[in-house]
Amino acid sequence: MKKLSELLASTAVTQFVTASDPEIGALQYDSRKVESGDCFFAVRGTQSDGHDYISAAIESGAKAVICEQLPEQLNGEVSYVVVEDSNAVMADMAAAFYDYPSEELKLVGVTGTNGKTTVATLLYDLFTMMGHSVGLISTVVYRVGEREISSTHTTPDAIRLNAMLREMVDAGCDYCFMEVSSHSVVQDRIRGLRFEGGIFTNLTHDHLDYHGTFAEYIKAKRLFFDALPKKSFALTNIDDRNGEVMVQNTVAKVSRYSLRSMADFRCKVLEMLFDGMLLDVCDREVWVQLLGRFNAYNLLAVYGAATLLGKSSDEVLQAMSALRKVNGRFEPLRSGNGITAIVDYAHTPDALENVIATINDIRRQGQKLIVVCGCGGDRDSTKRPEMGRIASREADIAIFTSDNPRTENPETILDQMEEGKVAGSRTLRISDRAQAINTAVMLAQTGDIILVAGKGHETYQIIGTERRHFDDREALQSAFESNK
Repeated sequence: MKKLSELLASTAVTQFVTASDPEIGALQYDSRKVESGDCFFAVRGTQSDGHDYISAAIESGAKAVICEQLPEQLNGEVSYVVVEDSNAVMADMAAAFYDYPSEELKLVGVTGTNGKTTVATLLYDLFTMMGHSVGLISTVVYRVGEREISSTHTTPDAIRLNAMLREMVDAGCDYCFMEVSSHSVVQDRIRGLRFEGGIFTNLTHDHLDYHGTFAEYIKAKRLFFDALPKKSFALTNIDDRNGEVMVQNTVAKVSRYSLRSMADFRCKVLEMLFDGMLLDVCDREVWVQLLGRFNAYNLLAVYGAATLLGKSSDEVLQAMSALRKVNGRFEPLRSGNGITAIVDYAHTPDALENVIATINDIRRQGQKLIVVCGCGGDRDSTKRPEMGRIASREADIAIFTSDNPRTENPETILDQMEEGKVAGSRTLRISDRAQAINTAVMLAQTGDIILVAGKGHETYQIIGTERRHFDDREALQSAFESNK
């Protein structure tokens, strides 16, 4: 527990209405979770305004309220603190409440459109192999050492984030590798954290439903690097046209990686098979179990970050050769009659194109490619025709289906995907995802390849407001069994 004044020591306060300096038991922005002695943050969100729940939080026992506007009726037993931005202050107070845990371990953030989960997870695996106790914050899972915690967001809110970092420190973790989403930057979730380094993977079409324009999306990503301290590193992919843009204002030490140009860290793909690929990394050959040029970029980012963190090239390359595929990322399944299915999280045009390009690099003449893909509802609709164009252009058969339709009509989403359909291509539309996967298996013959894209590691499907169990891998196994 800490005194309210202690938590506000480095925060600009507009107005302070209080008769006491209460001890704070916990920090909460959800009034339903407030207990006696807590501090409640009235945060303005996209769906609701926390100011509407101040009275509910006080009824549940809140002793302090952080808000941007005082409520009309005040409770004499509660301390009210008026600030310009409740979100920003919540991050500052969370860091103070948990004694600034990011300063007690080496925290590395990974940002970009695609590859964040893979790079963060591979770094976690790599440093674990090297004997370190490591934390991971990713889209798929949160980890404190070997303990797993269910993931709710790519980057959690500032309170949960600082709480987990404190747990990592107390558990003896030396490092933490975390995904940094564009949402988390503009919503101040990572405010107050000290990063040892930042990694930029790439930037493509995504999240325009939230940011509005691609320029704002770029700005959100760049702000992460703008805030890095001078003693940290910024590792950027210069093969992406925005690679240099990301680091143009940073004071961190900039290093670059590339598969096409001269850079601090370079890589070539020498050979690729279904069970792995041979890479030349900075003039050293290494066989890895991952596939695709996009994974060559991911592994090069991992190599660069590890060496920037002080690890020797020999040690890193040896560990890299033992790294395994990340759950739901280019994950192969094979049927008894010789059909290969690939499950991948690709849910953006660029990611879908990269995964298909990898399959095309490997598949032999005569092997048919069937692509099953969809687009999420209540999300950026402008990418739907592009996803439809790529799938119909590249596949022998493309099946458009539901992803997580949420509150949108699945047929409307499929209509928009079909707007991008290439003339003369073979496409089907089957809104039921399980049926679409089963149809792909029925159409496939021995040696053919099925790509099921969009959901990857997810074990649910959101239809309306209901989250139902659904796993692409389970659906494929069921289809394999019923189509023997």
